[in-house]
Order: sequence, then C-alpha cells, then structure tokens
Amino acid sequence: MIELFDGKGGLVEGCIQSVDQTGLDIVALENPKSVSPHSTQWRIYAAFGTLKGGRADWLVEKCTELGACSVTPLLTERSPSISENRVDRLQRVSFAAAKQCQRLHEMVLNPPAKIGALLPLVKNSKLAFIAVAEAKPVFSALSSIKKESAGLMIIGPEGDLTEKELNMILEAGATAVGLGPHRLRVETATVALLSALMLWGDNQETSKV
Repeated sequence: MIELFDGKGGLVEGCIQSVDQTGLDIVALENPKSVSPHSTQWRIYAAFGTLKGGRADWLVEKCTELGACSVTPLLTERSPSISENRVDRLQRVSFAAAKQCQRLHEMVLNPPAKIGALLPLVKNSKLAFIAVAEAKPVFSALSSIKKESAGLMIIGPEGDLTEKELNMILEAGATAVGLGPHRLRVETATVALLSALMLWGDNQETSKV
C-alpha cells in the first residue's frame, strides 16, 4: 500500500502493481481527496543568508516539519544576500522534509526580499510578530489576540536588525515578542517562535471544539 500526495492537499491511496528498472506502476484504489490546510498559515521572513555549515538547511527543514506556509530569506544590512544556488538547494531540502513528515501541503520557499518589500505585508496583516530581545514574552503577547487564518513572523540576522530597520517594521504594525532570557541564533529563534505560534493556534482551535 502507498499514499500519494501532490503538495497542494491532494491525497490518494494506491498499491504498487509492478517494479522494474524504469520505475513503479501504481494503481489508485480510490478517487483523490482534497485536504484543507490546518491551523493558521504562518509566513516566515528570516534573515539567514549568512548562515554557514548547513544551518540554513536545518532552518528550512524544521520550518517544513512544523507546518510553516512559506519561508522568505530576508535581506538586511547585516544579512545582505543569498545565492541562487543556495535557494535551489533549500527548495530540495524542503521537498525532502515534506515527504519525510508526510506533509500534504508543500512549504513555499520564496525569493529573497528586502525590508522595504516586507513593510506593506506587515501593514496588511492582522498577525505580524517580530522577535526582539527583552521584548514582552511571546505567550503574554498572544494572551489577548484572536486567531486569524494567516499571519507572518520576522527574525532578524545574527547581530540583529539595525535600529532603523527595527523601527520601520514596528511602525508598520508588527508586534515585538521575546523568546526568553538568552540570545538565540537565527535558526533557533525561528523554530522557537514558529513552535510557539503553531501551539498557540492549535490550542485556540481545540478550545472552540
């Protein structure tokens, strides 16, 4: 038996009929089903272009497993670029992670974006969070906020955003949230904030039942 999915919510059960050197023949045992995404669709903007040693791969892999809707490399003064070859590799990492965790809706890896392109999205989003050291703890910030169908989260580079960049994002309407007393790496902060937001969304969904 085997399950096939298309990365867009389509799912069908089937069985392997034959195997040869050219591949597999699979017979569908039912009509395809369409499964809707669960929970809030979180879009991630993280400045990880300067990460080395497989850390960017790890970040994208874990965001895929945790259920992020999309990840966008954020270009800042302290994380100014990311190569096309690296983006291609990260797309392959995301695809492999989706198969491994049986995720029916693929995570989108967007082209890199600058702060200026992010600001209109923050202004138009009802849920927009940015990780800031010593800010109000994330769960305290979430205690009076209602769940929405989509939101975005922002993680700055190692060395942090410049004061000008941070103020631009906050003035656009993002809520600053803290992730504990310690300074976190980009990939750690991304996974910590995404985990908190996913658990918060799941808890709100359960409370309605």
